[in-house]
Amino acid sequence: MSLESAALARVKPSATLAADQKARELKAQGRDIISLAAGEPDFDTPDNVKEAAIRAIRDGKTKYTNVDGIPELKEAIVAKFQRENGLTYKTSQVNVSPGGKPVIYNAMVSTLSPGDEVLIPTPYWVSYPDMVLLAGGTPKFVPTSAEAGFKVKPAELEAAITPKTRWLLLNSPSNPSGAAYSRAELRALADVLLRHPQVWILTDDIYEHLVFGDFEFTTIAQVEPALYDRTLTMNGVSKAYAMTGWRIGYAAGPEPLIKLMAKVMSQTTSNPSSISQWASVEALNGTQEFLKPNAKLFEERRDLVVSMLNQANGLHCPTPEGAFYVYPSAKGLIGKTAPSGKVISNDSDFAVELLETEGVSVVFGAAFGLSPFFRISYATSNAVLEDACTRIQRFCAAVK
Repeated sequence: MSLESAALARVKPSATLAADQKARELKAQGRDIISLAAGEPDFDTPDNVKEAAIRAIRDGKTKYTNVDGIPELKEAIVAKFQRENGLTYKTSQVNVSPGGKPVIYNAMVSTLSPGDEVLIPTPYWVSYPDMVLLAGGTPKFVPTSAEAGFKVKPAELEAAITPKTRWLLLNSPSNPSGAAYSRAELRALADVLLRHPQVWILTDDIYEHLVFGDFEFTTIAQVEPALYDRTLTMNGVSKAYAMTGWRIGYAAGPEPLIKLMAKVMSQTTSNPSSISQWASVEALNGTQEFLKPNAKLFEERRDLVVSMLNQANGLHCPTPEGAFYVYPSAKGLIGKTAPSGKVISNDSDFAVELLETEGVSVVFGAAFGLSPFFRISYATSNAVLEDACTRIQRFCAAVK
């Protein structure tokens, strides 16, 4: 008899975490490895945020808190949504969770029954479908293409919706593609959603502050106020504030949903770390001056990586609007022979051979539901990126 539950048997481990772990193991063995697998900013947490955490510890703010967040952090989140997104919420409409993943998972567990479908555009963040499966729902994929900028079109969304559709998961800017929906593109999707009142929207805006050029970030409840009452607008401090390890995600939405999510937390995680919550109050209320310079630095890295990858034999790399990922196509290398003598039959083979031959760790596209692509995180220094891209060019040149 298997120890593993039927629910857990339906899901697979995170491919991004697995790729990063493999790179760490090879490094520990003495290999010269560059990991471009993990989605983590290389900046340090801002000093004012660290000081707020230290102050909280010294002030004894180390006890249990309200299950889904301290009032002070909820107030800071309310102020953030008003200031940056023009969205008005009460603190009773805000959830704070121990990371962005629990926000999504708790929303799914709170609302999904067997047979309920969740629409997930491809390529998707690796955890979306598996969280839906764990929550008892059915992931339904809505394919996009590089030609369409990896963004779902209104007609494709319309065709995917059925009476069983419960949620649409919308991630902009996207992990893994970096694609971001413009106001006009969100407006067109909103027009479809208005015709289907049974469909709720979870919009994952975690990369909100990482958009480039003259692109203006908007979120769907801001674009179409009529969707406000069935939209969960999710965000967090991990990416913009370089606080991945602090584990604070948050969301705002209709009060009945927020109460259900708190009910789940009351029997699972309880509250997020009290210290991390006080640090996040400072992150949201304190200076925001570093956000634009950081985004500009990421934009320069994006341009470097896109340019170098497009010079590699057999690769094509679109230019994304945001986040810190590129999602190049390896189509030109499929069916050819790697330097090891092995045939590259898919994007997984490409990633394995690249790691073995040149010591560069990337995540294969099948993990994100769209092949033959691969994901690179450029959240590291220019020098490391140049080295990595030079190795990728060398590998591609050696493929026959």
